[in-house]
Amino acid sequence: IPVRGIRLGIDFSGGNEVQVRFDEGVPVDEGAIRSVLAGVPSVQDPSVVRFGTESTSEYLIRFGGADEVVATDEDADDPAADDEQETEPEAGPGSPSDRIQRLETALREGIGPLTVQRVEFVGPRVGQELQSDGLMSLFWASLAILGYVAFRFSSRFAPGAVVAVIHDLLVTGGIFVMLGLEFDLQILAAMLAILGYSLNDTIIIYDRIRENLELRSKADLPEVLNLSVNQTLSRTVLTSGTTLVALLALFFLGGDVIRPFAFAMLIGVVVGTYSSI
Repeated sequence: IPVRGIRLGIDFSGGNEVQVRFDEGVPVDEGAIRSVLAGVPSVQDPSVVRFGTESTSEYLIRFGGADEVVATDEDADDPAADDEQETEPEAGPGSPSDRIQRLETALREGIGPLTVQRVEFVGPRVGQELQSDGLMSLFWASLAILGYVAFRFSSRFAPGAVVAVIHDLLVTGGIFVMLGLEFDLQILAAMLAILGYSLNDTIIIYDRIRENLELRSKADLPEVLNLSVNQTLSRTVLTSGTTLVALLALFFLGGDVIRPFAFAMLIGVVVGTYSSI
């Protein structure tokens, strides 16, 4: 499979997100919206997903090009003004508000009447902060796991748990990179959930190893480890199996909005199951 590279969503790279709802009876689908937006120069690389059921004709449109608003001299030393500029873009030619207006006009003329339900702007500066905070959250979570396992069991057990969860995150992220899928806040949430889920399996196995070490103090360590893994194997497989059933339902029936989260969780649960063992 050719590696397609890292694609950051608008949460991390900056951009615009618009939720629109077409009036009842208007013939529309994702392809029609993309065709119309292809003729709008200010809308860069639009992503269109259906939002809700087919009968509602609601769509979520994401596209790049959220520009920073240039600060004035009066706002240069005011941090609050910087935040306001990220969340309240000024109107004018080429501004985010202007792009949304052009998008709405193009959709009305090319497809039919609609209502703009929601508009969100994420500036590049905020996107970089979210990206940095997301990576730090994964780092501090891994560090907390290292300390907890060392305190709860033994310092000898801790590195194995951290290596296992980092492995799960790397494999999940690697598959997203290979397939060219977007990394956004949904995927970050899935990564943190995978980290916690995989750790839970590891803790169960560690607990059984500790019990068997106390009961079989004269047995060889490889024998105790093998026995402990076998004793917890059915529990691990059954728990992961039921979780996978729920995630498969989310992936196939939950809609396009929740599908990236469900896909990341599917990879993480499968990888986390064998890595914990």
